[in-house]
Amino acid sequence: MSRTPVVCLAGTLDTKGTEYAYVRDALVAAGVDVLVVDCGVLGEPYITPDVPASEIASRAGIDLADFAQSVEGAGGRTLAVSKMSEGLRSLLSELAAEGRIDTVLGLGGTGGTDLLSGAFKNLEIGVPKLIVSTMASNNTRPYVGHSDMMMMNAVTDIAGLNRISKQVLINAAHAAAGMARGYETTRSHARASKPLIAVSMFGVTTPGVMRIREKLEAGGFEVVTFHAVGEGAGMEHLIDSGAIDGLIDYTLPEILNHWNRGIFDPGCERMDAAIRAGIPQVVVPGAAECFNFGARDTVPAEFDTDERNIIIHNPNVTSLLATADEMRRLGEYVADHVNRATGPVAVGIPTDGLDNYFRSGSQWHGVDVTPLLDALRAGLDPSVEVVERHTNINDPEFADAVHELFMKQWARRSELTAAAAG
Repeated sequence: MSRTPVVCLAGTLDTKGTEYAYVRDALVAAGVDVLVVDCGVLGEPYITPDVPASEIASRAGIDLADFAQSVEGAGGRTLAVSKMSEGLRSLLSELAAEGRIDTVLGLGGTGGTDLLSGAFKNLEIGVPKLIVSTMASNNTRPYVGHSDMMMMNAVTDIAGLNRISKQVLINAAHAAAGMARGYETTRSHARASKPLIAVSMFGVTTPGVMRIREKLEAGGFEVVTFHAVGEGAGMEHLIDSGAIDGLIDYTLPEILNHWNRGIFDPGCERMDAAIRAGIPQVVVPGAAECFNFGARDTVPAEFDTDERNIIIHNPNVTSLLATADEMRRLGEYVADHVNRATGPVAVGIPTDGLDNYFRSGSQWHGVDVTPLLDALRAGLDPSVEVVERHTNINDPEFADAVHELFMKQWARRSELTAAAAG
């Protein structure tokens, strides 16, 4: 007989107890079981938890009674958040691995969101995770990271019940209950049946990527595309986790965004994970020449120069061109990472445009990117296969050449595996 879905409701029951009691009751009324976990360190819980704060503290290697006395002051609060988050992460990982919970839900202000997110976002993709937070209308990247965790705007502070907060909280309870009931179906989609190939994509490289995706899917692969707006961090993480079997790194603007503090900075060095994982890959310098800020009036003065040849991509995204020195550095960077690949690797180069910004009629049509391409060619190890086409990156001829090049690397992977086994 199947069990009733379980929502793990975690948070500080000493300072947010009234709100947690309300959400717990709403979850029960929605037809799911609730596992209440206390992470509070300032006093007694408002409601009786199933897992007390002392157990969470113990999992982080601390004694709650001693620890609670040291919480006064900013430094103490920071330590409380980090340690209780560590203990909660341990508990949730165990519960999820044992199949004892189907969703995690929490409520928080700044400190509570830090505490909860540090634990929630480390659960595997697919495990439903939701935080009702006062920080959800702000920059959520520090909390969400590269996970699929959801944040719901609390609208009001989580400090009492009223006609506004009740509506927000009960919606969160209903959302969590629904995800818990559907989790078994969600898990069925995680079962691997085909090799999973990652492809990096930008709006201005989409046509080429879509053609490659169609060919890969027709050939029996599953394809996951990553929007190169900082989501390259998630791609790198999934490669490191072993979830990705092959990579076509078609779009590289995140490198320059990382160097110049653009809005699409992934917050990490791109192209490193494939080296560590040794998966077959093809690298293309798509859109490598550009980086981005928000609306036109947000471009910092140091970058607001004629040399940057600024394009207003849309009202909220502005694209800037690399300098010749940056292009040379980009070519060297890509070549270095390709050379250090531990698995089958090749490079595709479109010599008539790295993206749609180079199309006839576009502002960057005719822009000279030879410093980038020359540095890339010069830096590559002679053993690396390079395919060049005098086309735009989005032309079918080039996309087809990259697909063929990837299939060669995929075959090399199979050959290497067979050789190692024999």
